[in-house]
Amino acid sequence: MNAPFNSGAASLRDPFQAYVCDDETAELMKPIASELGWAQEKVAKGGLTNAVQSLSVSASPNILFVDLSESSDPLNDINGLAEVCEPGTIVIAAGQVNDVRLYRDLLTSGIQDYLLKPFSADQVRDALTQAQMVLSGPRNADGEEQDRPHVMTAFIGTRGGVGASTLASSVAWLTSEKEGRLTALLDLDIHFGTDALALDLEPGRGLIDAIENPSRIDGLFIERAMVKANEKLAVLSAEAPINQPMLTDGSAYYQLEEEIRNAFELSVIDIPRQTLIQYPHLLNDVNRAVIVTELTLAATRDTIRLLSWFKSNAPQAQVILVANRVPAGNMLEISRKDFETSVERKVDIAIPFDQKTAVQAAKLGKTLAEASGSNKVGSALRQLADRVSSLDGEEQEAAADAGGSLMDKLGGLKSLIAKKPGKQEVADA
Repeated sequence: MNAPFNSGAASLRDPFQAYVCDDETAELMKPIASELGWAQEKVAKGGLTNAVQSLSVSASPNILFVDLSESSDPLNDINGLAEVCEPGTIVIAAGQVNDVRLYRDLLTSGIQDYLLKPFSADQVRDALTQAQMVLSGPRNADGEEQDRPHVMTAFIGTRGGVGASTLASSVAWLTSEKEGRLTALLDLDIHFGTDALALDLEPGRGLIDAIENPSRIDGLFIERAMVKANEKLAVLSAEAPINQPMLTDGSAYYQLEEEIRNAFELSVIDIPRQTLIQYPHLLNDVNRAVIVTELTLAATRDTIRLLSWFKSNAPQAQVILVANRVPAGNMLEISRKDFETSVERKVDIAIPFDQKTAVQAAKLGKTLAEASGSNKVGSALRQLADRVSSLDGEEQEAAADAGGSLMDKLGGLKSLIAKKPGKQEVADA
């Protein structure tokens, strides 16, 4: 069931209305309303029945508190409320039924929270304060920000361990903290994702809930499920149990992308290689694709394959090729020149290997970008963040289409490998 309520932008409607069933609840809520700057007269008697009657002939408030205590079928009645309640209203319900299934069903229907009676003044105050935070969240950014086109960037590593997640979390942090862009970071490695870990956050269950119940995904779900890293950055990640396969057709991922695009100015999607293979449609609307590689034989082969894949499957994406953890001196399996010859394009950004900074970042619970400061790694990461967040729609010269077929490129790679002693067996694999 699609959630009928949506935390859209607040309008010029009343900021708050409450419909309660008893005098005790009314007397508890009135001083809280005053404390939050609302008129006490907005706390009315009559519960859900009065709410439906009133809202059928008047505009909905931004925040609606409704008492379900006199309802014999709370879930059906709350769905009836949705028919007269305008999109954008944040609904907080209260009732006397202590049932986990009802609680979950009410949240699925789109309400913000359900308070079990009797409740305290602090519980009501916290629920209303949270609703105010949702109203002032990403969907209510000023018009100038909302008018700016959304930029969606996918990070893909050519091999496991090349550091794609490290760069994704760093770039998301930079665009939010240093550039002030409203940024979402979505980590699609459901079992072993590290983006939340890099930001010293607990990932929560939001992403798992989305996969298990795609119909729940809407703007309000995004507000509740994403974990804030700072005022401009929110993260959706998971640490699913490794004995729990997550079965999905990819529709949940695509819906998440849609809602994130509506709520944020910029999104960073950390996509494992196997997810890219299983759900290629996730790249349909990507503006930038950052391929993170290393200067090795295996990574060279897979860089060629990924470049060819993007050319065929996501031609609209500007591909940014990043060589990560490039060691100093001649300690390279393949030189940068030979690598670029094999893949038939230049490396856009080379990030030097700096073990000291990487260890420091892990110890402090900071992203690599934050720990790097103004050193060479930090400078390269800022350059990457600038490329990712750029609103320039023109293709960069380095991302220009390279001629030659995939087979030609792989053939050239085999020739390169064959020149290296002891590598013939790799070339024949």
